Amino acid sequence: MAQKKYEVAGVPLENIRNRNELRVIKLLPQVLAEHLDYHPSYLDIQDIYALTLNNLPPRYRQQGTIIISESVSDKEILRELRNSVNQVELAPTEKES
Repeated sequence: MAQKKYEVAGVPLENIRNRNELRVIKLLPQVLAEHLDYHPSYLDIQDIYALTLNNLPPRYRQQGTIIISESVSDKEILRELRNSVNQVELAPTEKES
């Protein structure tokens, strides 16, 4: 029997996610709205998202995980998002013509 793509020894792993992913997605529009003169491209938004996640400590969860408290605050996520927007805005990806 063939092994599934995200499975090891019969254990599915595709549902283990970094909890910060959804939190960054929810806060990103707020931070972009602060930069009225900046119109990020498709790739800029992806870069901002990835850079922010790379700069935050990962918080993985799996089905049945009990979350007692968040170790990463919204304030910290907003700070990292702002840093990422500023960094990507200063060095944007090459735009398509």
